[in-house]
Amino acid sequence: MQIIDAALFTADQPWGARDLAHLGDATVRLHWTNESYHWHVNDGPEVFVVLDGTVRMHHRTGGVESHEDLRAGLVCIVEVGDEHVAEPLGTARILVIEQAGSE
Repeated sequence: MQIIDAALFTADQPWGARDLAHLGDATVRLHWTNESYHWHVNDGPEVFVVLDGTVRMHHRTGGVESHEDLRAGLVCIVEVGDEHVAEPLGTARILVIEQAGSE
């Protein structure tokens, strides 16, 4: 058993991660970032949990862009084919569960 204080986790670069577990074909990672990711589409579903900070999740549907501000405690479920990009508003720590090898 391990106990990890996510509030103390930092990385050497934005979106640096610590692998926490592998669950079948899925990975569970703790990410730290202070910069936006890039627009992308996952090849599998993704569960995105903001642990610390606020993340503006931009998404496009039918060519129309919108966003939601995710504060600590909110969970975002990204389905296959959802075009999105995460933009932290400051520093954020995020738990991501996704298909192994996903972007």
